[in-house]
Parts: sequence; C-alpha cells; structure tokens
Amino acid sequence: MKGIYVLIIHVSNAVTVHVGALGKLVFEEGLYGYVGSAQGNLDKRVRRHLGKEKRKFWHIDYLLGNPEVKVLRVFYKEAGKTEECNVARAIGERGRRIVGFGSSDCSCRSHLFRIKDYGFLKNFMCELDVET
Repeated sequence: MKGIYVLIIHVSNAVTVHVGALGKLVFEEGLYGYVGSAQGNLDKRVRRHLGKEKRKFWHIDYLLGNPEVKVLRVFYKEAGKTEECNVARAIGERGRRIVGFGSSDCSCRSHLFRIKDYGFLKNFMCELDVET
C-alpha cells in the first residue's frame, strides 16, 4: 500500500538529540506527531520506524533511537505524497512545529509537531494496530 502516516510519539523525559544536519535539538517531555509518506510498502516503512536498531537516514531516525522516546500509535491513509503536507498543515494548526524537522523534501516548515492530543486524526485517518 502507498500512503501517508502519522507516528504519535511520547518523549518520557526531556532529551537533547543530535539530528543530522539540524544539529542538537531539545525535545521536551510530551506528545509529538510526525508525518511521513511511503509511496510503496507503507507497512514496511512503519515497521522500520518502530525498530530501534537501524541506520540513521531520516530526521525521525535520530529521535526514535533515543531510549526516552516511544511510538504510541500510528495513523495512516492511502494517499499520494501531496497529502503528507496537507496532514502536516492540519497538525500544525493544533501543535507547535519543530522547525525544519522532516520537511527537507517539501516547502513545509516542519513534519514534526509537539501536540496535546491526537484524537482529531481519527476523523480522517485509520489507526494501525502496532505492538510497541
């Protein structure tokens, strides 16, 4: 399946993470939503994100590699790549951007947001059953 996904991430304690070219970023304790796309093998991409041992390729790999960070939920929808930015904008209206994170291949300011809740995603996305 091809589509877009949102990882709901919990940071249990504030952490400083070196995120590739973005340098050192501080992530406060709390919930975050990360928007990504997989234009083939969506399930494989999500499984990769859920694993801890992997080569760091995307910004999100650096954050998810930290032991204080865990993926709580995954939402998805079958859609083309352009929908990734639409969903990022929707989350951005409800959360605080982590500027430059995950958006190097589009004109969005970010694809990672500090959020208070994620219930609104259920209105237009499906939830994957993930064992984390």
